[in-house]
Amino acid sequence: MTSLAPVLDKDGVRLTVEDAVATVTLTLPAKRNAQSPALWRALTEAGRSLPGSVRVVVVRGEGQSFSAGLDRQAFTPEGFDGEPSFIDLARGSDADLDAAIATYQDGFVWLRRSDIVSIAAVQGHAIGAGFQLALACDLRVVASDAQFAMRETSLGLVPDLTGTHPLVGLVGYARALEICATGRFVHAEEAERTGLANLVVPPGELDAAAKDLAAALLAAPRDALIETKALLQGASDCSFEAQRTAERAAQARRLRDLAGLGD
Repeated sequence: MTSLAPVLDKDGVRLTVEDAVATVTLTLPAKRNAQSPALWRALTEAGRSLPGSVRVVVVRGEGQSFSAGLDRQAFTPEGFDGEPSFIDLARGSDADLDAAIATYQDGFVWLRRSDIVSIAAVQGHAIGAGFQLALACDLRVVASDAQFAMRETSLGLVPDLTGTHPLVGLVGYARALEICATGRFVHAEEAERTGLANLVVPPGELDAAAKDLAAALLAAPRDALIETKALLQGASDCSFEAQRTAERAAQARRLRDLAGLGD
């Protein structure tokens, strides 16, 4: 059953569901979808609110930019209203600081779930936390005006919203280090050439391209896609022999399921 009424709409995040496709939209275009702890909590809630029927999640931003990164208010002494400032967090215990950052990361981690495929539809700026949100997704469809940058190191920080692992996996250690250490822009053409982007399209075609990719993903049987994603996610951490064994086990499950002998 189709429903376009928002499942969630709060703190700069809107979740809508249409059949097997969910769309997570950042809704702060006047701030170029700048991010905050409240927005990260809303992202976490969006992940928890997904109906079981959802197979594909599209992440997009309203306006001219996907997300220009962390809201600069975070760097003021007072921070965000009703939130501990980053200075307050730094003064806390190691355990409390670790727990706070882990909570922020939760808004990104769920996009890697093996039972969904996530697509970032990126236009304009994707900086810092915005870059990491795009990296949290399995696939990236990019407008030709897209500009990625990891500015954390330039600010004396590190990328901590789960972006370092996928970045190295996509572009390799040396290029990832250079991108992070310099904070430079990676434009759409380079993103496609280096594997950051799966597809580059004119800005006016971005939403349609993401929709077409979602439809192509839905054409595959769900259980086969789940097994395939799990295999590919684990491949880089497995030896050849371990991966070979995992392939056999996954295929055995698929064959038994297709024969009507599955659990």
